[in-house]
Amino acid sequence: MFWLALAADGVVVVHLLFILFAVLGGLLVWRWRGLAWLHVPAALWGVLVELMHWPCPLTPLEQSLRLAAGQAGYRGGFVEHYLLPIIYPAGLTPQLQLGLGLFALLLNGLVYGVLLWQRYRQP
Repeated sequence: MFWLALAADGVVVVHLLFILFAVLGGLLVWRWRGLAWLHVPAALWGVLVELMHWPCPLTPLEQSLRLAAGQAGYRGGFVEHYLLPIIYPAGLTPQLQLGLGLFALLLNGLVYGVLLWQRYRQP
């Protein structure tokens, strides 16, 4: 069942990359404008998942792969299990989750606001 554990680890990597892209992808759009077509839906999904407390479909996929590989599953979501222990020693609270969602929304709103302002300011 080594390949199932490897697949679960792959889901973790994809999940982390998606989160980074959703939160910071606006900075990539600053350089490569065509990437906005991928980033805007990813950012909106990321913000909605945080603000609405929706489960991300990658978390149950990873957990089921781990269980199928004979590994222990875990409670909670990806952010709670992998990211918060690194960033914040305390558990994920609804207020913190709201703050993370608003941070992603504000950061990307700022980036896209500046990009739109630059675009329409130029003759």
